[in-house]
Amino acid sequence: MSKTTCYFYLALFVISGLPVSAQAQSMSGPVQKAVLVTGASSGIGRKIAERLAAEGYFVYAGARKDQDLAELGQIENMKSVRLDVTVQEQIDAAVETIRSEGRGLHGLVNNAGVGVIAPLIEMSEQDLKFQFDVNVYGPYRITKAFAPLLLEAKGRITTIGSISGVLSGRLFGAYSMSKHAIEAYTDSLARELEQFDVQVSVIEPGNYKSRFFQTLLQRMEEFGYTPDGSLYEDEMLRLMGSDSDDWGTPPDAVADAVLHALFDANPQRRYMVVPNQRQAEITIRKLIEETVQMNEGHRYSYDRDQLVAMLDEALAAQRQ
Repeated sequence: MSKTTCYFYLALFVISGLPVSAQAQSMSGPVQKAVLVTGASSGIGRKIAERLAAEGYFVYAGARKDQDLAELGQIENMKSVRLDVTVQEQIDAAVETIRSEGRGLHGLVNNAGVGVIAPLIEMSEQDLKFQFDVNVYGPYRITKAFAPLLLEAKGRITTIGSISGVLSGRLFGAYSMSKHAIEAYTDSLARELEQFDVQVSVIEPGNYKSRFFQTLLQRMEEFGYTPDGSLYEDEMLRLMGSDSDDWGTPPDAVADAVLHALFDANPQRRYMVVPNQRQAEITIRKLIEETVQMNEGHRYSYDRDQLVAMLDEALAAQRQ
């Protein structure tokens, strides 16, 4: 292409108001698909962001701290974006940054999340609000803000839930509540966006190596929490003294599931990703237990054969 021809096309792009960077990409080949990952500074989010970038996709890596932003910004195929999912001004600025660069947005990974531990009958309302502000309102805010770009691209939305969206244990009630909410959010959002060819999935990891528990304990320390006088004092002290972030397997399998959800021709609605058979078993058994409980003791209950027939129908539909 001659220099004169290049100037001619450049003039057309400027006149049309389209981003020059996007047009340059269009002239040189297919535009690199872009994905936004929230909470990309560590743990599962960092693994997802690095994996996507290594696979050749362009990653907008959301983080809050200067050091994390600097580190993420040094990775090939990655641009760090200051993004606290509880701060609307930062969300709006991130939308403008991504829109102005002209790549569009093929995928969104709602990963940012926090945990709060305390007995539900003793938990402060402030802690419960914090839990939901990040884990529930965060994906809601981010998805709403980036919806125009995702609709334009007929893209993909993936939210990192948890098997805690099925399981509910002692002292982690608020966290489980937030992940149960993500289950409902995923189903409703998927039904609302299917008419626009936008696919929605939820990834439900088990226990993988991350900084989740360390961050949780750090926040408790910063807020001066003490279990002294709690009805669950001994249990809380044992939990706070554990070092569970050093347990488990690196979350490579979670990144695999995200890649499938974002780019496979037939993404799943749900991906349970666990590091061992035991975690899979207790999760599936809990779902079966809830089905049995829902079916028990009312005039429209189904017998065993009818329930098995329903299961067979669901299995057959999943294979199609």
